[in-house]
Amino acid sequence: MIRAARDSDLQPLYEMAKLTGGGFTNLPPDRTALKAKLDRSAAAFARVEDDKADDLFVLVLENVATGEVRGTCQIFTHVGQSYPFYSYRLGTLTQHSKELGRTFRADMLGLTTDLEGCSEVGGLFLHPGERAGGLGMLLARSRYLFIAQHRARFADRVLAELRGIIDEAGGSPFWDGLAGRFFGMNFQDADQFNAVRGHQFIADLFPKHPVYIAMLPETARAVIGLPHPSGRAAMRMLENEGFAYENYVDIFDGGPTMIAKTDQVRTVRDAQSSRIVALDDDGGEPALIAHGRLADFRCAYGGVRGCEGGVVLDRVTAEALRVGEDAIVSHVART
Repeated sequence: MIRAARDSDLQPLYEMAKLTGGGFTNLPPDRTALKAKLDRSAAAFARVEDDKADDLFVLVLENVATGEVRGTCQIFTHVGQSYPFYSYRLGTLTQHSKELGRTFRADMLGLTTDLEGCSEVGGLFLHPGERAGGLGMLLARSRYLFIAQHRARFADRVLAELRGIIDEAGGSPFWDGLAGRFFGMNFQDADQFNAVRGHQFIADLFPKHPVYIAMLPETARAVIGLPHPSGRAAMRMLENEGFAYENYVDIFDGGPTMIAKTDQVRTVRDAQSSRIVALDDDGGEPALIAHGRLADFRCAYGGVRGCEGGVVLDRVTAEALRVGEDAIVSHVART
């Protein structure tokens, strides 16, 4: 079951953060940074004004049988409000020489803040012991049901940054080949600094001129726009939701940034709101089902089928969501 994160979730979040393997900016293995995230999330859940602001919502996956927290995900309503939101954009410069009779096309990386103001889904991590049964999909798609139920708080575009290639030593070939030359710090230190203190040092020190990709070492060129092997399934899920890679990459590890129009995200677009008219032991077709606003939001897999005046929901899911007859639920097919 997905629910709003609480202060008591700090320890399990910290334990999961230590398992990420680096390059996971939104879930740093730093108690102070994680506590700051939980505080910011609590303020967002407590804010009653249903309008746009610089909010962060942290959700967790709880095993309803044991009460253990086994996964987490995050939603940012508008990136780039407190700190600049930098990306690299891949572009091409075409030049022609009449004397040589040749056309030269140079691929470049340009530092940009094009994506400021977008909403962002990120920070998704599922405990290695739980990576079966579609729980990763439950975590991912619960965010879109949350957005659908609080649509006025979110932007017209939503992005997702996928972690890029990290080598066996925990370094980033992209960082080593580009940014590391300007900063004098390794990837792990820069990633930790960013996770705890934000992006401002990027604005202070990053080169503002385009970088010719041909001038980078092959190790850096080879990983531009590629997701970490552990993120390939996440990339497919994003593509299934309607996200696309539009040549924006992360400035730290070169991983791809996926973008979609919020109202065209499949789960947002297809979600339906219905009144529960009855409960039974079967429910019906497999679906993601959500109920409640803000801190009362809950989401789980369950069985639901349409009937006159609303839907029938299975009792186990109703108990997990803490709903009964006449409650309004949002639901979307699991497939």
